[in-house]
Amino acid sequence: MKFLMRIVVTAIALWAAARLVSGITFEGSWIGLAGVALVFGVLNSFVRPVLTFLAFPLLILTLGLFTFVLNAMMMLLTSALASKLGIGFHVAGLRAAFWGAIVVGIVSFLLSMFLRDDERREVVHA
Repeated sequence: MKFLMRIVVTAIALWAAARLVSGITFEGSWIGLAGVALVFGVLNSFVRPVLTFLAFPLLILTLGLFTFVLNAMMMLLTSALASKLGIGFHVAGLRAAFWGAIVVGIVSFLLSMFLRDDERREVVHA
């Protein structure tokens, strides 16, 4: 159930980025958006740790600010893989990816806060 909720939160965050950031477009249904969220999640699980390891000196040098560039790179990779899979999600350039990653991060954080509160209540009442 937690995995499914994570996909829904990511799908909503990606939808918000497509609505708020010029240069990010999504054409399709909610099922397609869930597919993009799944692609994004898989890339963040497997590719991001490798990129973080390789970029570790830059992360230290920039006091962690290079994380924003890594997040943008993950958006661009998601766009490329989604287009290969025939999903209508497109990110046009590094600037759109940068701002899209910020929107996805903020929306995911806010939605996850609400989910965590519900999970805590279940544990306390159980």
